[in-house]
Amino acid sequence: MTAFTTLQFAVENDIARLVLHRPEQRNALDLDMRREIEEVLRMLRDEPGAKALVIAGSGGAFCAGGDLKSLSSERRPAHVNRERIRRLHVWFDELLDLEMPVIAVVDGPAFGAGFNLALAADFILATPRAQFCAVFVRIGLVPDLGGLQLLPRMVGLQRAKELIFSGRGVGAEEAKALGLVHEILPEGDALAAGIAFAERFRHAPTQAIGMAKTVLNQAFNLDRHALAELEACAQAVALETPYHHAAVADFLARAPLGFVWEKFAPTKGK
Repeated sequence: MTAFTTLQFAVENDIARLVLHRPEQRNALDLDMRREIEEVLRMLRDEPGAKALVIAGSGGAFCAGGDLKSLSSERRPAHVNRERIRRLHVWFDELLDLEMPVIAVVDGPAFGAGFNLALAADFILATPRAQFCAVFVRIGLVPDLGGLQLLPRMVGLQRAKELIFSGRGVGAEEAKALGLVHEILPEGDALAAGIAFAERFRHAPTQAIGMAKTVLNQAFNLDRHALAELEACAQAVALETPYHHAAVADFLARAPLGFVWEKFAPTKGK
């Protein structure tokens, strides 16, 4: 397993876990962390085997956003800054397109780029002390790392404008009411609860879920005819997967199907 300096990464029992680990900096995204996230995503793409990915932070924070200290260490020409942001999207697009369920476990602040990193997940689980904030406007910046696309698709255009223009914080309860948060976790071991949620997918048809996710990610970008064509292509592939053939055989034999979406019981910890 590759050793990382800003992350903790492992795959156990078919579940990948990526923990941002710069607790003194509240897991702010410096250049080293960005490169290491990119490496993790390459591993997940090129060495498949995980059924789901859980992203969390250490030390009571999810991610405080970009590392302002490293960003302000020197002045750069505009074209250099532009290329730095473009480079972010190389790995961020990999994360968005990852054909497996991605679960973000937000405990503490998810600010700026950290907020948008959480938005890249398919499910956000939050502890009661989670705080979400599109903080960019407070330092005279616009949202980066996909926030301008992801946030309005989750909460609507008018609400996204309010959150971005105001730069105000949003607690766990309000985030759930807005549709940002899927579940609010009880106090305890948040990472363990996130892994327990991800384990629901251990016996799921990862290929079918992955292809459905890829098509769903285009649902707001394409018309119904283009989506229908993507649907047809995905279904043609799914019909020839071993998982589908085995499931049909079980159904015809009146045997229980291998995947059932069970009720989630969050882990409370010790």
